Amino acid sequence: MELHNNLILFLSELRRSARVLAISLLALTVLLFFLSSGLLSAFQGHMQQKLYFFSVAGPFLAHVKLAFFGALYILMPLLMYVLWKALGRPFGVTGARLFWFVTATCLLFYAGTIFCYLVTLPFGIRFLLSYQSTEMKAVISIGRFVNFVTIFILAFGLIFELPVFMIFSAQVGLVRRATFERNRRYAVLIIAILAAVLTPTPDVFNMALMGVPLYGLYEAGILVIRLLRIEEHRQADAGAVPGDRAGSGDG
Repeated sequence: MELHNNLILFLSELRRSARVLAISLLALTVLLFFLSSGLLSAFQGHMQQKLYFFSVAGPFLAHVKLAFFGALYILMPLLMYVLWKALGRPFGVTGARLFWFVTATCLLFYAGTIFCYLVTLPFGIRFLLSYQSTEMKAVISIGRFVNFVTIFILAFGLIFELPVFMIFSAQVGLVRRATFERNRRYAVLIIAILAAVLTPTPDVFNMALMGVPLYGLYEAGILVIRLLRIEEHRQADAGAVPGDRAGSGDG
């Protein structure tokens, strides 16, 4: 019953903000569509790739996708605020704690996307294209290129938010720190699978470019939970309630 009530609170909070998010996303996508040529040139120049299109609507659709990606990227603080506000409502996470969750999530998201853009994608693309020869040249579609780049950048940004959700889980009592510590081997396995799926190349080096930082973030989440003594404070707050009520009754 408690889980059902929390889910209702979460969905109702999301529904309140859905209209604002949709309008903001649509308006910013339209605005960025007129700037998408510069963004595509920046991606193309950074990856050093010549692009082609194989359908009449190909370039137009690619620019629409790129504008939508840019809108999501810019609006990520608003998206994270709405998400954390909805997640925090059933558990009473408000005020300063909500602010820090939103801030930390956004910082880690942008750090992950920058890391992917500067490190992982260039290495991955060079590796994949290293198989071309004088007899076999790569002809890259503009639509496939935009999908490839934007999906991986967003994926890296999202998975870099792992420590924040670990801290939140410990603070609201969903998962204990000991559980994270005890299941390190499973965490390594899951991280390896994610790295194999999300990195653009199957070689060990590029998988390590994602897997090693992600496991470092996993350990960082455990360390922050320990240093902030989140579970001890939560237990103390829970134990102080009956005492406070008893004291008020004696008065």
